[in-house]
Amino acid sequence: MRSPLYALAGLALLAGLAAFLVIGPDRGGEEIQLRPDDPDEIALGRRVYDAECASCHGAGLQGQTDWQSPGTDGLMPAPPHDETGHTWHHPDAMLFALTRDGLGAVLGDPDYESGMPAFAGRLSDDEIRAALSFIKSTWPAEIRAAHDEINDRAAPQ
Repeated sequence: MRSPLYALAGLALLAGLAAFLVIGPDRGGEEIQLRPDDPDEIALGRRVYDAECASCHGAGLQGQTDWQSPGTDGLMPAPPHDETGHTWHHPDAMLFALTRDGLGAVLGDPDYESGMPAFAGRLSDDEIRAALSFIKSTWPAEIRAAHDEINDRAAPQ
């Protein structure tokens, strides 16, 4: 019976994400802000997404089938990055840290197993920001506005 393990994993994920929102990522004081209206950023982001992300998250940002249930390997499938997924529910800084450093780092658990690799050392910070900016550029206006509000709430006061 694996459901208690999934419940605990879910609680750990929520606790880690809550801690992230309170403490924030260690970015050396650098402010991360996506640029979904910058054509050059979007063009670079599309190239990075196609090369590094689409194989798991889908060319149309649709994610993997049954992405909300663990796969046979016990890992969660890649979620969609379109408006049907949860990507837009997280502030820019969290999306950046998760992509650069991996989910285990964001959760504060270096042993956390995830199918999502950390891209630090593989992609530059500019490439990561561009890929995330490309993703945001595809969202409908109301989703982008909601994401902007999430960023505003997460910004240091």
